[in-house]
Amino acid sequence: MADEQELAEIQRRHWQDTYTAHPGMYGEQPSAPAVHAAGVFRAAGARDVLELGAGHGRDALYFARENFTVQATDFSATGLEQLRGAARTQGTAGQVTTAVHDVRDPLPLPDASVDAVFAHMLLCMALSTKEIHTAVAEIRRVLRPGGTFVYTVRHTGDAHYGTGTAHGDNIYEHGGFAVHFFDRALVDALADGWTLNEVHAFEEGDLPRRLWRITQTLPR
Repeated sequence: MADEQELAEIQRRHWQDTYTAHPGMYGEQPSAPAVHAAGVFRAAGARDVLELGAGHGRDALYFARENFTVQATDFSATGLEQLRGAARTQGTAGQVTTAVHDVRDPLPLPDASVDAVFAHMLLCMALSTKEIHTAVAEIRRVLRPGGTFVYTVRHTGDAHYGTGTAHGDNIYEHGGFAVHFFDRALVDALADGWTLNEVHAFEEGDLPRRLWRITQTLPR
């Protein structure tokens, strides 16, 4: 437990320092998974979107421009400050709220209060399998019946899997960033009690990183 807490705090400081040193590090354009998710959410009739691990906000801002109401969380106050500034500049500040939040903690939202949840590469951070299950249980709690959850994770087919500094539980660290690489069994376990709509493999970045984009919905 002490090792997990120490790794979590190291990662928190690392991301805070990274956003401070590289404002808007991922650029202003939304990620491809966010563009896909917006279409899925719209088709499902969603209005309220919760983004977990929003960072400096490129995807949250995109959802706002697409006329969703967005609640954005991240454990980096620096990233969220950049998000709010960009929302004011883009004229979407009225559609976006932010909250500093660690995904290891309960979500600061009532039961059944959002239509959709999006998380791009959040669940594959330095989280234990138990912490990932707890986070998905919280997502289930805050989603309304029929709600949609779209998330992306790096998987065990990625070139970095099994290399770098091993922390156990399929977590490996490269360049200061610790990643929990998902196998298919974990994806299926997280979908227990949900409808698993899609597991889509794709690549992103220069390595390239190999990811899955997972879409699952709650029964009505």
